[in-house]
Amino acid sequence: MAVIVQKYGGSSVADVEKIAQVAAKVAATKQAGHDVVVVVSAMGKTTDGLLALAKNVAETAGSEGREPARRELDMLVSTGERVTMALLSIALGARGFDAISFTGSQSGILTNDRHFDARILEVRPHRIEDELARGKIVIVAGYQGMSYRREITTLGRGGSDTTAVALAAALGAERCEIYSDVDGVYSADPRVVDDARHLPEVALDVLQELAEAGAKVLNAQAVEWARRNKVRIFARKTTDSSGARETISTDGPLEASHAVSRVRAVVGCKPVLFVGAPSASLHTLLRVLAREGVAFVHLATSPAAATVAIPLANCPDWARTERALRAEISELSCHAGDALLSLVGDGFSSGGTALEVLRTLELAKIEAQLLDASALRVTVRVAERDLDEATCALHRALV
Repeated sequence: MAVIVQKYGGSSVADVEKIAQVAAKVAATKQAGHDVVVVVSAMGKTTDGLLALAKNVAETAGSEGREPARRELDMLVSTGERVTMALLSIALGARGFDAISFTGSQSGILTNDRHFDARILEVRPHRIEDELARGKIVIVAGYQGMSYRREITTLGRGGSDTTAVALAAALGAERCEIYSDVDGVYSADPRVVDDARHLPEVALDVLQELAEAGAKVLNAQAVEWARRNKVRIFARKTTDSSGARETISTDGPLEASHAVSRVRAVVGCKPVLFVGAPSASLHTLLRVLAREGVAFVHLATSPAAATVAIPLANCPDWARTERALRAEISELSCHAGDALLSLVGDGFSSGGTALEVLRTLELAKIEAQLLDASALRVTVRVAERDLDEATCALHRALV
């Protein structure tokens, strides 16, 4: 039987009623004659609640601004997915289906030794394969794995997507279905742009650029796994029983000839911290960020200074990192309040698209600084308060 991997996000399993609805969808897939592996996120806003609890405990027991250790955060937040996996297994059992739940480590997901934003190195799904051979539905806790030092690790925001795609690759699955509260990928955030277009198909090249630019539909590391292993991704809405609207990833070459620019989507990313240092301190800046396990998305250098852009979603202990940086770099600057805005598509290499972006924002009276331009993406820096207006202006003019 073909293996189908399904992933359900936090909004899809937010309460008992929704878990029951997911159980019904999983049962229907099993009844259709497939082997089913289900990857689940924590219920609703559980992860945010656990992080807030950890910060509260740290500040109450110690000094103000004290940040919890990343290792302990991993031990704490990984429990959220474990609750969901057990509840979904119980719900399927109550429907008469034989199901079993596994943690990330029990599923054979091996990661590097970074806490809170680990990367999957290898998947050894032997226990999953054994249970599928026995006819069981396997439920896996997403977002987590085990390092080569046998430490519990988590994969960063959206890491359950990576779990699902990595398992699909290791199991040779027919496809990986990603379920959330939206019915696929759009040309902009529909909550910001009223006439955002649904994209029925997206090349994996473009999809990865969208994810890296900050689109919430799919995790960038997940798309990277899909590209490397030729995994087909179907992005769907959990509550859409008809399946009429979805986005399917394609691994073929880009459709455009690169002679003509084509903008597929506009993506915003916030909150973002911009950290600057004298150019002579660039090596120190990069070394400290690497040591602290802090990822950045843009690096700009000049003879005088260097600046990195750091999305704060995956950096729960920035205060500690800032202390480490200031201990070694006296002229460090940290600026909050700005955001990143990217146009993603193809055929941008001529530079004309970057010029159109700057002109459009100038006409909208929005101050913008060009950060990066490539054949697939143009990224600008704007004030966070202008992000929604800038997104609408660029979508209207260029999409």
